[in-house]
Amino acid sequence: MEQSQETSILESFLQLVKTPYGNFADIGRLSHFINDQATNQNIIAFLSLSPTGKQAFVDKPLLGKIDLELLHQLPNYTLGYRYADHMLRNGLNPLPINVVVSDPMNFLSIHIAETHDIWHVVTGSDTDKAGEVQLEAFYTAQITPDRLFLALLAKNILKTAMYDVELCDQIMDGLTQGWMMGKRAKPLFGIQWNKLWETPLAEIQASLNIATS
Repeated sequence: MEQSQETSILESFLQLVKTPYGNFADIGRLSHFINDQATNQNIIAFLSLSPTGKQAFVDKPLLGKIDLELLHQLPNYTLGYRYADHMLRNGLNPLPINVVVSDPMNFLSIHIAETHDIWHVVTGSDTDKAGEVQLEAFYTAQITPDRLFLALLAKNILKTAMYDVELCDQIMDGLTQGWMMGKRAKPLFGIQWNKLWETPLAEIQASLNIATS
């Protein structure tokens, strides 16, 4: 790693430590510096080992337009209802659909961003600090060798040590549970979730070998 890249990584990492949780601009800046082209190619190769992941890089499927109010009318045991409920309760909106997918890495970034809250629901990860760490650990186990999620885990551990040490147990429990869940689970990358809105969430979790309790 060149010294200039190392300096940029460290500077963007420290900036992320200092800013509030969920600062996506600073997360994007760190991602730009830490995942070099060789790392990105290795990530794509790893995700392509799964038939679903390999096909996703060919088809580049996106979620399309999502009507949260309509999904919220589905039975409360379905993925669609649980996802819509998660979004509405947390005041969240789906990503805009006016995106253009170009290369495989661009698709990977968009796919991870637009399915982030679906992964929250499927893994049973809350949106509090411990829940976000749990999901980051799940990502780290599922997307290898992504330097970004590993760095985000390190950032959150440092923030806990500096500002939230009383949350140590919850943070470390979330990290270990997310990591083990991610290692046991089948690959989530590339799944076309918009074809599963009416499927019971418990059925999806069982098919992916995800146990949330």
